[in-house]
Amino acid sequence: MSELASESVSGVSVVDRVRRRFAYEGVEATPAAVVSAVRRENGVLGDQAVLRLADRVRDELIGAGPLAPLLADQSVTDVLVNGVQVWVDRGAGLQRAAIRLGEVEDVRRLAQRLVAACGRRLDDGQPYADARLPDGTRLHAVLPPVATQGPYLSLRTFRQRPFALGDLVTHGTVPAVVAPVLEAVVAARLAYLVTGGTGSGKTTLLATLLGLVPPTERIVLVEDAAELRPVHPHVVALQARTANVEGAGAVGLTDLVRQAMRMRPDRLVIGECRGAEIVDLLGALNTGHDGGAGTLHANAPGDVPARLEALGLLGGLPRAALHAQVLAALQVVLQVRRTGSGRVLESISVLVPSGEERLTTVLPAWDRVAGPGPGPGAGVLGRMLRSRGVGVPSALGAL
Repeated sequence: MSELASESVSGVSVVDRVRRRFAYEGVEATPAAVVSAVRRENGVLGDQAVLRLADRVRDELIGAGPLAPLLADQSVTDVLVNGVQVWVDRGAGLQRAAIRLGEVEDVRRLAQRLVAACGRRLDDGQPYADARLPDGTRLHAVLPPVATQGPYLSLRTFRQRPFALGDLVTHGTVPAVVAPVLEAVVAARLAYLVTGGTGSGKTTLLATLLGLVPPTERIVLVEDAAELRPVHPHVVALQARTANVEGAGAVGLTDLVRQAMRMRPDRLVIGECRGAEIVDLLGALNTGHDGGAGTLHANAPGDVPARLEALGLLGGLPRAALHAQVLAALQVVLQVRRTGSGRVLESISVLVPSGEERLTTVLPAWDRVAGPGPGPGAGVLGRMLRSRGVGVPSALGAL
């Protein structure tokens, strides 16, 4: 049992007594109702003690329980539970957290309660689930026997606070000399992909760049799970929907991209390209929707063409047609990487044709590892900017 459960009278914990009271009375566990119930259960506590205990009881009833303090920590990006062990990432790698979850069955109940509160199912018949908590935190849970030493919980926190480009420069994510290049890419309405591994900061960088879009333009977001929160006055968002417990009602990204094209987007953005929806995105960007963007999992910029090929095949697009679409629709690749000291912009590259077959290749315009000089793609990027009436930052020739 959790630490709160040990605060008991006659062997019954406060949270159990409050849970039974709510079930008997049919009361919703609102903050006010929880405070009132806790006060009735323990009338000798002062006001501050009642409020602290009520917060903990509510976390146990409808919140994340013992994990709530970690999810509330603004420095935490990921919380991972392996059985009863808790690991946390504050941006510098995983560390063991001194959080007591009780027994394996307590963790199982916590996982099932969190998933059920999001309208999902988690049990022996459906031993894994994806869900999104009310505060935006992404949850993935797997139960034994699929999780051999589980249950396993993976929580990715969602932070309401957006970043400006200057914030990323201050934090060392984007070098100051490169920031004008990113601004120029957005101003020129070049279509770009933010690429990198899991947890590398793709969504953060994309949301920041969308904040640079002129306020006179309309941004339409299509996401599997709503994460992008750009600072912009005209953003509309569409979110995919998974099937219900009967297996019906799913709405995928492919359907949403088609709907988004009918919503008069000035900038069409897909939060994460990972399936056949890439075909619809490329089609949209080739029909006058300049300045589109998205994120893509890729270990290196050079892997992007192969990743796009694989996704295009899922949508039934032949290889030659896929590359023709890519070269006409996308121009820039921004690679981010997670390091021991944080997330960094690793390179800025351009997509260009290669060889007689006009396959896609990636030329770096700037690379953090390669050194201060401009890469072979710097001139190509400069010409793209000039062709769209945007001045070329001095950084492209002075790095």
